[in-house]
Amino acid sequence: MEVFERTILGNPVEAWILAGTIAGGLFAVFLLLRFLLVAIVGRLAARTVTRVDDVLVEVLRATRWWVLAALALFFAASAIVLPTKGVLAVHAIMAVVALLQVGLWGERWIAGMLGRAKREAEAGATGRATSLQVLAYLGRVALWSLVVLLALGNLGVDVTALVAGLGVGGIAVALAAQNFLGDLIASIAIALDQPFVVGDFIAVGDLSGTVERVGLKTTRMRSISGEQLVFPNNDLLGSRVRNYKRMSERRILFGFGVTFATPVARLEEIPGLVREIVTGTERARFDRAHLLRIGASSLEYEVVYYVLSPDYGVYMDVQQAINLALCRAFETRGIEFAFPTRTLYLEPGAQPLALASPPETRPDRA
Repeated sequence: MEVFERTILGNPVEAWILAGTIAGGLFAVFLLLRFLLVAIVGRLAARTVTRVDDVLVEVLRATRWWVLAALALFFAASAIVLPTKGVLAVHAIMAVVALLQVGLWGERWIAGMLGRAKREAEAGATGRATSLQVLAYLGRVALWSLVVLLALGNLGVDVTALVAGLGVGGIAVALAAQNFLGDLIASIAIALDQPFVVGDFIAVGDLSGTVERVGLKTTRMRSISGEQLVFPNNDLLGSRVRNYKRMSERRILFGFGVTFATPVARLEEIPGLVREIVTGTERARFDRAHLLRIGASSLEYEVVYYVLSPDYGVYMDVQQAINLALCRAFETRGIEFAFPTRTLYLEPGAQPLALASPPETRPDRA
């Protein structure tokens, strides 16, 4: 048995055979464990409606066979004697392989967590798909940058100078493109926080319209009059935005005035009359109606009611129906709406002001 008496790299052939057997057995066990874990977690995930367990299944499936093989060889190396440099090299290589696997897991996690939201955004044409895609890209870049730096550090490379250089370069790029980066970050914030989505009717300051698209740098809206409004994302995120689409109902406050000649009995009837009109109008809920004040030229009433729909068209239809019904009811009862008037009273015997005489003309002495 001269073959077994030979040595390879300072280890007998028997040790190498034992190491190979251990590596092969462990590799088979690792493959079996991966298969069982994916199957078990997959069945459990199928019974739930959450997305996290589905992503976990995808992460487990991202475990590469060559990583399992490297892990098996790492454990099998204990059966042989390696020099100090060899041990350090094995540990460094295993660390790099482990970091690569962690990077693959992290990439699959990012894709899984943002993938469904991106597909829903694309299906609904909400404009969030682009922002989510950029967010996923930035996440992958950050992840693999960290993996590469850690891997280089384990291989003995001094990454301090590299990190410092990247930091200085990053600052220079950020200063040169700060406006674009600000809008880009604002776009990602809008995509994640969702203060509004495509299709919402919003108001920003004195401007309002329906959101058509949320891009990387700008958000586009269509105003009621038809023109397109373009807002930088950073400015939009820093503004006070009113989102009318998310209202469950609209509160309407309006007033009207009647003439001083209206009898008190009619004045007392008006709040009940308004209540009856609003209550009888579809998609409207009455709140209150009061004689608010005695104004300079009218007796002023204040009315509050709710339109049970956030839609602007429905609001206009309900308002028109109530106004017309109020006009008909007042016409039937002889109640007149007041408008600003001024009455001039002349005392008896008062004389009108005399007109000034025309200027006296003198003949020319020449």
